[in-house]
Amino acid sequence: MTITIGFADTDRKTSDVLEDVIQSMDGEHITLREILSKMGESGLLLLCGLLSLPFLVPVSIPGVSTVFGAGIVLIGIAITFNRLPWLPSKIADRRLDREKLVPVLKRGVTILRKVDRYIRPRLPFLTTGVLMNRINGLMLTGAGVLLMAPLGFVPFSNTLPGVAILCMSAGISQRDGAMVAASYALIAATILYFSIIVLLAVSAGQSLTGLGG
Repeated sequence: MTITIGFADTDRKTSDVLEDVIQSMDGEHITLREILSKMGESGLLLLCGLLSLPFLVPVSIPGVSTVFGAGIVLIGIAITFNRLPWLPSKIADRRLDREKLVPVLKRGVTILRKVDRYIRPRLPFLTTGVLMNRINGLMLTGAGVLLMAPLGFVPFSNTLPGVAILCMSAGISQRDGAMVAASYALIAATILYFSIIVLLAVSAGQSLTGLGG
């Protein structure tokens, strides 16, 4: 099932959107598909930010970057094409207990309100318009791909794209172009860093080959 969601809601704080979702919940159960549909892009970006948190250390847990990176790539593609990401029905339509879910979401609102103090609308040309939405979605997708690179054993190989994803998520959701610009710089730094690693590996291989000859 494919749902189009209104991404114009990004001019609102994610904490306010999440608060509205909590207030709109009725009945004993709700599904993830319904939550994402209510939150729009803010919900996707919040999820992106959460998926990036485990990588904000120099060396990440092996294997996690592949799974979480794939999730971020799917969200990035969804934002690029203005669609909810594809999710297996067993996950998207699984009924969640409202009584247990609401306290968790309220704690999330408390954390988000603290973060909101440091982010504000800046450089609007980097966060507004259909074209920039697609560009930022593509950049987020690219950062997810970089996160999936099998270089978890290399210091900062996951940290750089992880921070870039967090900055991009916060920047788009809060219309903070400065955060988006920081994400661009971090993605460029990641590509440069990976290129240096590859060049050093190739150079070392050639040196070993020469010694063997």
